[in-house]
Amino acid sequence: MVLVGKKAPHFSAAAVINGNEIISDFSLDMFVGKKHVVLFFYPKDFTFVCPSELHAFQEKLDEFKERNVEVIACSTDTPESHWGWLQVNKENGGIKGITYPLIADQTKTIASNYGVLFGDYVLNENDELEAEGPMISFRGLFLIDKEGVVQHQLVNHLPLGRNVDEALRIVDALQHHEENGEVCPANWEKGKDAMIESFDGVADYLSKN
Repeated sequence: MVLVGKKAPHFSAAAVINGNEIISDFSLDMFVGKKHVVLFFYPKDFTFVCPSELHAFQEKLDEFKERNVEVIACSTDTPESHWGWLQVNKENGGIKGITYPLIADQTKTIASNYGVLFGDYVLNENDELEAEGPMISFRGLFLIDKEGVVQHQLVNHLPLGRNVDEALRIVDALQHHEENGEVCPANWEKGKDAMIESFDGVADYLSKN
C-alpha cells in the first residue's frame, strides 16, 4: 500500500505521552496546520531491535523539535505494556527516558490502515476467523506534512532497524522544497545545492557538481 500523496489515515487511540501518562484519545488531528509528523511503527514492546530504534529517535528528538516535527511511535501493544516498558532502564532492555508519544494500536486497525500490519484475519475451512501471521507491525515510517498528507514512507521487515539520520534528512528535504520550491537530488543534505524543477535548473546544478 502506497500512501504517499494521500491524506494520512485518521485514528484516535490510547497512547502514553511524556513517558508516564496514558490518554485515551490521541490523534494526528492535533498537529494538522501546526507541525510536520514523523510517525513510525515498531513490532513489539520488550524486544531487542525495537529499543535501539526508540532510543535513537529520543537521542535526536531535539533536532526534530528544532524543525517543528512531532515524533510519534506506534505498536500493536496495549498502553499498559507501553507504560511498563517505560519503567525499565535502558541497560536492562527498557525504554525509560522516552518522552515522545507511544500509540497503542490494540485493535491493529492503525497498522492495517497504514499498510504495515504483518498478517491478516482469514476464514478457515470451518468458517472460523483466525489470524494468519504474527499480527504485529513491520517497521514502517511515514513523514506527514502540516496538511496531513503523507510525503514519504519507508517499510522495513522485522530484522532491519532504521537510520534516524536519514529520517532527519528527508525532513530537511521536504522543508527545503516547501520553503524554496526547489527539488532535492540524490544524497542531498541540508546546506547543499538543490535544483529548480526545469532543464535549466538541472544544467545549473550539474555545472556546480
